[in-house]
Amino acid sequence: MLILECPYCGVKAEETELHGGGQAHIKRETVGSDDDAFEHYLFTRANPRGVHLERWRHANGCGKWFHAARDTTTLEVFGTYPAQTFEPPKDIIDAITAKRPDWSFKNWQGAT
Repeated sequence: MLILECPYCGVKAEETELHGGGQAHIKRETVGSDDDAFEHYLFTRANPRGVHLERWRHANGCGKWFHAARDTTTLEVFGTYPAQTFEPPKDIIDAITAKRPDWSFKNWQGAT
C-alpha cells in the first residue's frame, strides 16, 4: 500500500484517499495548443523505471494538489511537497541522490 503525507494538512493518507494526477513539473498542453504539441504531451513522454515526481490530490481530505517523489519500482517515498513549486526541495533531492547517486532533477526533466 502506498502511503503519502499531505504537505498541507499533514495527514498520512493511503492511496485510496488520494487521486493521482500524473507526472509533475511538465507543461500541460490544453485548449489552443497546436496538434503536434498536444500529441507530444499525450504520447511521447518517457516512462522509465525508478524515481518519478508525481502530482497527487488529497481527494478525501483537504482537497489540495501536491507533488510526491517516489520510486515506482520499490514504492519508496522520498517525500512530498507543495504543487506550487518548480522543482523538488533540496531535502527531497538529497534523499533521492543519497540512494540513487546517478539521479538528478535536470536529467530527469530531460528524459520526460
